[in-house]
Amino acid sequence: MSKKKYYTVWKGHKRGIYDSWSECQKQIKGFEGAVYKSFPSLEMATNALNGNPSDFMARSKKQIYGSSAAYAMNLGEGEIVWNSLSVDAACSGNPGILEYQGVDTKSGIRLFHLGPFPEGTVNIGEFLAIIHALAYLKKQNSNIPVYTDSMTALSWLRKKRINTKLVRSQKNEKLFQLVDRAIFWLHNNSYTNKVIKWNTKQWGEIPADFGRK
Repeated sequence: MSKKKYYTVWKGHKRGIYDSWSECQKQIKGFEGAVYKSFPSLEMATNALNGNPSDFMARSKKQIYGSSAAYAMNLGEGEIVWNSLSVDAACSGNPGILEYQGVDTKSGIRLFHLGPFPEGTVNIGEFLAIIHALAYLKKQNSNIPVYTDSMTALSWLRKKRINTKLVRSQKNEKLFQLVDRAIFWLHNNSYTNKVIKWNTKQWGEIPADFGRK
């Protein structure tokens, strides 16, 4: 059974806290620039609603829960390479409005964020996030690993091409231009960074998660 979650909606049809994803969706669907996030307790959701959204949107679970022994046990901290970059994507519908981001795995500090794009898929967002991370780290002369929770994106990375059912159109042209650039980058650049599958079952949600599940 999944754990109970509470959803804070800072910007939506009606600002507030909702105790189900379906109720949250009613407030954000069709609302351009909606800002929302899930929390594991009503208290945390309430504190977030009364705070600044930017203080919560890119924070890691370690920051939210504190550096506790329970956290270390639940997420298998001994196996995580904390000096790394984590990426994730979020899509309101699939296809739907898409965005992606990369954060420092240990601190949760956001390193880059793109979107929202009017139409995309989670897989495309995950793929673009990985390439963005690799290009970002190459500019930094950094060989730290990159974490992703998407097997599909890892497969596309290995093949240096995407396999999507999303039809290219005027609505998503800007997104597909980014895909073209990403694939071009892969074919014309080398990198030493390991791209690793995040162990969600053992460690919980990836630190770059948007908290919208």
